[in-house]
Amino acid sequence: MPQDYHHGVRVIEINEGTRPIRTIATSIIGLVVTGPDADAAFFPENTPVLVSNVYTGIAHAGTTGTLPFALDAIKDQANPVMIIVRVAEGADEAETTANIIGTVLPDGTRTGLQALTVARAVTGVQPRILAVPGLDTQAVATEMISIAQKLRAFAYVSAHGATNVTEALAYRDHFGAREAMVIWPDFQRFDAEGGNVTAFATARSAGLRAKIDNEIGWHKTLSNVAVNGVTGISTQVDWDLQSPANDAGLLNAGEVTTLIRNQGFRFWGSRTCSADPLFAFENYTRTAQVLADTIAEAHFYVVDGVMSPRNVRDILESVNAKFRTLKTQGYILGGEAWFDEEINSPTELKAGKLWIDYDYTPVPPIENLQFRQRITDRYLLDFAAAVAEAV
Repeated sequence: MPQDYHHGVRVIEINEGTRPIRTIATSIIGLVVTGPDADAAFFPENTPVLVSNVYTGIAHAGTTGTLPFALDAIKDQANPVMIIVRVAEGADEAETTANIIGTVLPDGTRTGLQALTVARAVTGVQPRILAVPGLDTQAVATEMISIAQKLRAFAYVSAHGATNVTEALAYRDHFGAREAMVIWPDFQRFDAEGGNVTAFATARSAGLRAKIDNEIGWHKTLSNVAVNGVTGISTQVDWDLQSPANDAGLLNAGEVTTLIRNQGFRFWGSRTCSADPLFAFENYTRTAQVLADTIAEAHFYVVDGVMSPRNVRDILESVNAKFRTLKTQGYILGGEAWFDEEINSPTELKAGKLWIDYDYTPVPPIENLQFRQRITDRYLLDFAAAVAEAV
């Protein structure tokens, strides 16, 4: 029987039109920590572990190493989804650093920071906020930034070993990537046995970053939001809201985020380590990352599909609809996608290559608010009338 013959009714689905684009999850934290007495069944070494409830993680974290203190710091800020990789403590700092940086074993197993690169394959989620609280030496920070670039994540690193402003500024010069922020000094917290003790600022930056993402959005920087669970700052930082001539001003001018006490304890500074001024601010980098992954992931269904004018139009309309939504919600100031006829030549199209251009404008932080104050006598001109009307 001919395949085109049918006595009846057929329905052919035409699945065209715009698709809704869902923004990627941005508040997932990735930590590499030590925890000698942690529950090895719950936190096996060198394995990305999905922790969806910070209190569950604390219950299995033990009491030594950096794991319990990092989780406690995050718990004070929020209850985010986390990917945690526990590594063994070494006999000295060098061995611990090597364990944290990790490697790829002959069987393909990835350890330390390298394990974060397979977190999505192992757990189904991808970390976007990276920290190695208390153990982020320069070598660790350098590798963490590399991992952040691979994952399109953001790394919060301390000015490890710095004891003063000069050393913190010098430490910042080790990095030139947009995916990192250097923080100095640390917070303090109350410990029942030791009184006020050092509290890793990078652990709190990760927790606070997740909180801001969930409550405000990824377009808001870490700076000037109250930090919970701390009692002080490990090193005194001179700060004045109306003058840059102080410790905080020097640190911020040198692209180091510092800590201040004003209406609570806060991070103060929004700058990255970027050598490119286009990504000077933390939220500029994160906006670029979020848009890149959001738009790419939303079009997985397009790959190997039909390159018809209608389908190309659907892609454009989907992206532009997302940009309109993000603009309305305040995440960007604007954005637009378009089809460039020049780059999409017949040769490129015939080879299965389709180019879609888009631009966007991120939301700048109000880093430098300036009021222009004047003294004038113009409000005296109607003084007599005001007196006459006074009751």
